[in-house]
Amino acid sequence: MDQGLGSESIPPPGSIDRSRILDVRPLRCLAPLFPNQSGMSSASTPQSTPFVCVPPTGPFPIGVQPFYPFLVPNDSQQTPYGVPNQAANFSFGNEIPAPVPLNSFRTPTPQANGGMGRSKRASKGRRSGSLGMEDDSYSDYQSDQYTGEFGVNSADLDDASYSGKRKVRGRKRRVNHGDDLDVESLVNGFLTSFKFEEFDEFRRANGDTEVVATILLAYDLFRRRLTQLEEAKDLTSGVARRPDLKAGALLMTKGVRTNNAKRVGRVPGVEVGDIFFFRMELCIAGLHFPSMAGIDYMSVKITMDEEPVAVSIVSSGGYDDEGEDGDVLIYSGQGGLKDGQMSDQKLERGNLALEKSLHRANEVRVIRGVREFPGATGKIYVYDGLYKIQESWTEKNRSGCNVFKYKLVRVPGQPEAFTLWKSIQQWKDGTSRRPGVILPDLTSGAESHPVSLVNDVDDEKGPAYFTYVSSPIYSKPFATPKPFLGCHCMGGCQPGGTNCPCNQKNGGYLLYSSLGVLLAHKSLIHECGSTCACPPNCRNRVSQAGLKVRLEVFKTKNRGWGLRSWDPIRTGGFICEYAGDVVDASTVGDFGNENEDNYIFDATRSYEPLVGIQDEDDSNGSRKVPFPLVISAKNNGNVARFMNHSCSPNVIWLPVLRESDNDSQLHIAFFAIRHIPPMQELTYNYGRVPPEKGDRGRKKCLCGSVKCRGYFN
Repeated sequence: MDQGLGSESIPPPGSIDRSRILDVRPLRCLAPLFPNQSGMSSASTPQSTPFVCVPPTGPFPIGVQPFYPFLVPNDSQQTPYGVPNQAANFSFGNEIPAPVPLNSFRTPTPQANGGMGRSKRASKGRRSGSLGMEDDSYSDYQSDQYTGEFGVNSADLDDASYSGKRKVRGRKRRVNHGDDLDVESLVNGFLTSFKFEEFDEFRRANGDTEVVATILLAYDLFRRRLTQLEEAKDLTSGVARRPDLKAGALLMTKGVRTNNAKRVGRVPGVEVGDIFFFRMELCIAGLHFPSMAGIDYMSVKITMDEEPVAVSIVSSGGYDDEGEDGDVLIYSGQGGLKDGQMSDQKLERGNLALEKSLHRANEVRVIRGVREFPGATGKIYVYDGLYKIQESWTEKNRSGCNVFKYKLVRVPGQPEAFTLWKSIQQWKDGTSRRPGVILPDLTSGAESHPVSLVNDVDDEKGPAYFTYVSSPIYSKPFATPKPFLGCHCMGGCQPGGTNCPCNQKNGGYLLYSSLGVLLAHKSLIHECGSTCACPPNCRNRVSQAGLKVRLEVFKTKNRGWGLRSWDPIRTGGFICEYAGDVVDASTVGDFGNENEDNYIFDATRSYEPLVGIQDEDDSNGSRKVPFPLVISAKNNGNVARFMNHSCSPNVIWLPVLRESDNDSQLHIAFFAIRHIPPMQELTYNYGRVPPEKGDRGRKKCLCGSVKCRGYFN
């Protein structure tokens, strides 16, 4: 509903006497006047009139006209002035038509103890380099998944809100959700499982690959769990659900962040090409401190004076940035918005820092925002490495206002990042050919997306022949102990559907988001089966819809054939399932040759639980596979047969059970442990054979991980 001053909210013509001349004086000189009660003389003194408090929304006593500029949406009882005349409810409506924008919140300032709090400068309403949330576009609004995922109010994070370039103070408001979940206990449980105390103070403050990966994993698991719990509660409208903001603020309040101090150049533990789906991830990793501003800067001391220098920028498309050249970025300055109107930019704050960096020739980190897929509203933030500012100038934008322009050139010798994304898009569009392609589609159309077979290492023409199948082949399904009649969710299973038997089997929750992302790790996932009434696109059928990303089978340098993706994969995203012939578990190991073992998936092996990833109702982290499932992909298989082992994997497998009225089928689904950039090899842990079988089949591990144990079997 339009909340502006519509035609219905303006008094009818002639109702206001415009010929009267008013005696206008300063407000502080005026004495308050109150309406007379019924039957009192108009000559009565103001002191004889009782005080009447009239909210702008009404109800209005006799003799008091409504204040027509105040308009309350979503109310059917309108006065002639377009204002609801309600008797008791003085709130501003029951719905907020759009999520609370990110500029209602501010990143907490790091304190000396590593925790997060408000700085003295910020509490006085002054800007600092780390709190420079100006007017860069925030674009973590991911389709319908993140629209209304978590109720965040200003009291949860900060009481400052931003409008354009000006900071507006407001009082803290807490929204009472009644049966709010115990967020404090929830976050403490997550932090305990991650054992952050094992990281010493130096590692926390300066970061490394393990620390950054662990903190980002904790953030994402916590964010997804919050999403699931709040979605199931079906919060009343009027509160914008932003689990990304809530999770980031809570973790940073408890000191869960790394690379706390701003620095010029490389950030320890963050590699060129790393991807982030939320601006909060940039903050907690120390790559870019402001959660909204596009320019991050710090002060450096020059003789007796200090001057700002830029340390990082986010080019997210909020301005007319030019980035078609993968090694050159034309970046527009910040500012130029005053009272909702475009104006000339000023050489101050971030703009001044970029100008100083031009003369100092210091390196600036560049994070580029790219669309997740064509037509998406959300962005993925790609760390594109270090750049140097080569020149600057001013020019007129499309509104006729002066803006600053900065030309940044990428420092040579860095790995590909944004240029790789551009190349992949050209492969998809058909404007260029992927080098080394042997087969454009290994699946021969069996999958929803083609899977390329690529070798740009040697002359091998492909793996040994096998028949491509997309699902496990059961000679005899497992018998169901108790018949399962399925759900009756005609429109698909929904969060908070307490009567849905499929939700009940998953602990009362829907395990997948609307984008097909796994919201919580369970030792056994129950998906809808053949007897369920829900449609094929039901949110509880994620693993049944085939591949979600564009994969390629490629020849590695020393580990045979491997698997990787052209598309970015977010944490918890479904990749594929393991297809092949389901075999008798008792016959495993009796195939007689080593080549057979290369294509065996054995769920009866022992698998070390990943730090922080375990079922909440399973304290020891062991897998609860209901059947001794073993799959051979030697003769029949799919892309999963090409995934190599790693002692530090980026993919995890989980058992998925699909029940019907008389039998059950167990499937093995693979999900991303962390955000996986394009063209990064997909790997999982093969596990270990039971101790009673000894060291049979042990092979040398070539994963190259810092935690490599040297072998696998």
